[in-house]
Amino acid sequence: MAWIETVLRTYPPIAVFIALAFGYWFGKFNYRGLGLGAVTSTLIAAVAIGQLNIPISPMVGSFFFLLFLFAVGYGVGPQFVRGLAKDGLKQALFAVVVCLLCLGSTWLAARLAGYNAGTAAGLFAGSQTLSASMGLATDSINQLSISGAQKQSLLNEMPVAYAVTYLFGTVGSAIILALLGPKLLRIDIVKECADYESSMGGMNHAQSGDLAWHPYEIRAFQVGETTAVNGQTVSEIEHLFPHGGVFIERLRRGTEILAAKSDAVVKTGDILAITGPRHVLIDVIGAHAKEVDDRELLSVPMEGIDVFVTSKAIAGKTIAQISKMPEAHGVFLCKISRGLTGEEIPLLPKTVVQRGDVLSVSGRTADTTIAAKAWGRVDRPGSITDVMTLALAITIGCLIGAITIHIGSIPLTLSTAGGALIAGLITGWIRSIHPTFGYIPTSTVWFMNSVGLNVFIAGVGIASGPTFVAGLEHLGAGIFLWGVFATTLPLVLSIFIGKYLFRFHPAILLGACAGARTTTAALGMINEIAHSQVPTLGYTVTYAVGNTLLTIWGMVIILLMT
Repeated sequence: MAWIETVLRTYPPIAVFIALAFGYWFGKFNYRGLGLGAVTSTLIAAVAIGQLNIPISPMVGSFFFLLFLFAVGYGVGPQFVRGLAKDGLKQALFAVVVCLLCLGSTWLAARLAGYNAGTAAGLFAGSQTLSASMGLATDSINQLSISGAQKQSLLNEMPVAYAVTYLFGTVGSAIILALLGPKLLRIDIVKECADYESSMGGMNHAQSGDLAWHPYEIRAFQVGETTAVNGQTVSEIEHLFPHGGVFIERLRRGTEILAAKSDAVVKTGDILAITGPRHVLIDVIGAHAKEVDDRELLSVPMEGIDVFVTSKAIAGKTIAQISKMPEAHGVFLCKISRGLTGEEIPLLPKTVVQRGDVLSVSGRTADTTIAAKAWGRVDRPGSITDVMTLALAITIGCLIGAITIHIGSIPLTLSTAGGALIAGLITGWIRSIHPTFGYIPTSTVWFMNSVGLNVFIAGVGIASGPTFVAGLEHLGAGIFLWGVFATTLPLVLSIFIGKYLFRFHPAILLGACAGARTTTAALGMINEIAHSQVPTLGYTVTYAVGNTLLTIWGMVIILLMT
């Protein structure tokens, strides 16, 4: 044991890696999406390791924390900017209100309990489940005009309050929104989501089969003398299936294979290569036409690709509108992913596509190529990060954030952390318009986002380890109860504000509350109870705004408490 202590004190980075290993291992255990998570597990492991009095340089944590904040801004940039635009302004304003409620409830709890600024920052980060706010709080504490010992005392109490209040912050948020929320609204969330889908042009299973992830196939059918489509054009036949997404790829006439032009007239004896959902091909077309095994005709190059949306031509348009565009011919939309968390958006006719969305489409290679060129660019996984843009953006953001303006004795500054966050927002937004700019692979964004934050948290935990137990004894059980208060009050108020003031549809209201509080676990439980992905429509814009503001509130809570 003495040898291990000597090694860890001599080589502190080893302690960080141990904390990460245990943190990610324990963090993967959850029940229905609810668990401690990697961040809290890493903090607990780091605090345990910190009992050995291991010296840890704050520079390591600061470096990774800047990478983390940039990655956060980079991921939510398109949705954040869209939230400030006209079509997302209502949800953005709602997110601002919720974030102010979160800040106000924490400030009130800290004042009533008599906590100092460090405990208040930890209470805020844990009760609102936003670990990133501790980074900005740390920067703000370090800029206070107090002694070094006083600063360290505040910094030591922050992770204690965070660790105690985080569990209810996560589990309680999911319970309040998913289980208590529908009762407070006096609604049947399943029925509300079904009604919303209907209002958005959705259909029941009997009419359309699954709304997403259709098992698309290509099959060949021969036109007989009594076939209803005999004598009609390709375009007319395709329009017989307005909800089925059926396309004629090409046709065989005698021994010749012809391209299926829209004005081509189908004749008796023609064999048509048709793509569409399996249930339409088998149950509808197969019941009225003879299926033929024509391997040469069916040898059509098909592919599935992801398209990163950048074009104004489809941004802001519904799926129904896009489906009528010439470049959409022969293309099947399988999934829409949106935001940093890649949330799947419901595929409904009135679902609106936005810049920065990733459309998963399938179809004939020639058709998907045309669609990708018109809508944006193929989002093929790359392996090379535009490090120059990343480093330059963080540098500029940090330089701007380093500017401090004093109002009396109070220093006002974005801090280098805030500057990195804003740099990420701007970079991510610009890339949604110019996809060749500032490319960062998804895996790299994940590393910066997850590992970046956890290295910072590990450093905080190891540094505060020797005083953690004493701090926990000092704060007592009261900190947990105040955490319950700070978690519950803004969520309950936001449910009623969303219903009566913003008048959101009940199907998306709870998703909007989850997004503004950046609680993905709650969204997962809401979707599970609703048996629908509709609540996600209220999540993405509010998540982008909430993630940004709640992070910045880590600095604001320090200013309010000093």
